[in-house]
Amino acid sequence: MCDTLVSILPGRVLFAKNSDRNPNEGQSLDWQPRRRYPAGARLKCTWIEIPQVRETFSVLLSRPFWMWGAEIGANEHGVVIGNEAVYTTEPYASTGLTGMDLLRLALERSETAEAAVEQILRLLGEYGQGGGCGHEDRTYTYHNSFLIAGAGGAYVLETAGRKTAVEAVTGSRSISNGLTIPGFAERYTDIAKSHLGQCRTRRQRTSSGAQCAEGIADFMTILRDHGGSGSPGFSPLTGAMQGPCVHAGGLIKSVQTTASWVAELRPGGASHWVTATAAPCLSVFKPVRVDDPLDLGPEPRDVFDARALFWRHERFQRAVMRNYAALAPGIIGQRDALERAWIASPPEPRQAFREADLLLARWTGEIQALAGCDGRPELTRRYWRQRDEWAQMPPAAIYTR
Repeated sequence: MCDTLVSILPGRVLFAKNSDRNPNEGQSLDWQPRRRYPAGARLKCTWIEIPQVRETFSVLLSRPFWMWGAEIGANEHGVVIGNEAVYTTEPYASTGLTGMDLLRLALERSETAEAAVEQILRLLGEYGQGGGCGHEDRTYTYHNSFLIAGAGGAYVLETAGRKTAVEAVTGSRSISNGLTIPGFAERYTDIAKSHLGQCRTRRQRTSSGAQCAEGIADFMTILRDHGGSGSPGFSPLTGAMQGPCVHAGGLIKSVQTTASWVAELRPGGASHWVTATAAPCLSVFKPVRVDDPLDLGPEPRDVFDARALFWRHERFQRAVMRNYAALAPGIIGQRDALERAWIASPPEPRQAFREADLLLARWTGEIQALAGCDGRPELTRRYWRQRDEWAQMPPAAIYTR
């Protein structure tokens, strides 16, 4: 499950995405420089190998640790892409390029949003899409939709197997885990699977928010929405999926927002803000640059590692979620004040990550001192106990690099 949105404003384009995946599926920022390759070079994607091009552009990716492809990304030319799982009536292939592979390939090979659309269409036609896309269940697969944006505009590209539809964006637009382009959606939507993911409910909220957004702070707020209520509302069957800030803990459907990204695209350049952590409602958006790699510690995998930012934040956010209504408000107030100051006068990325990490350590200690009973439904508590065991989460402690 994911949510991606865009707004075309005078002289600029706003873009944002929440990536929703399994809770222990560490997702890292991955800087890849521009490269040249010899004639005949081959490229190993997640499941299949394809010919490599002679030159690839530099990219910044938000990538689950076990994939070649990425959930969100940007390139040196100011193109950004987010993808969504969609469920269709077309057959699912056992192998092929994943939607995440297609996203990364398009960023590495395209100078404009229009070129990225054409790149995905060409690759999809030649190699198809398929293969396992899940971390806990590697047989889980789906088709994909994409929101592709640059300073000059944006496009929605939807797929059902090798069938496609493209729509240019005017005004604002959002996509979730269901087909939306008129005619294409009615013909190829798998109604039952799309309904289970509550994509229509979330898309209504992101669409409404995008229509009123004026800047990146508004898009950050949209990504933190729990569906109209301050605290996540947990269903024993599907967890908290009513808004784009998704929290796991359901018996039938259960995913977590594991990474978030907001961008402002202008003809003169792009600005990017990322969490590099799960749960945007409890995360700090920090500035990053495509051409300025940062050392954020080892790549987070699916086992706790105190050296990795993703996992240091997991210790904090999993403690807060036991009683969000009581524990979150004070921290959110501090976080919002910090972000307002940063948006008004953006710090250097390294400085922002250092400052946010110090705050995270302080907040972790404060929350652990206040820890109380877990107020979530029993099925949700059981779900998280199992994930904590799988991740080998240690006893409560303050972790710093």
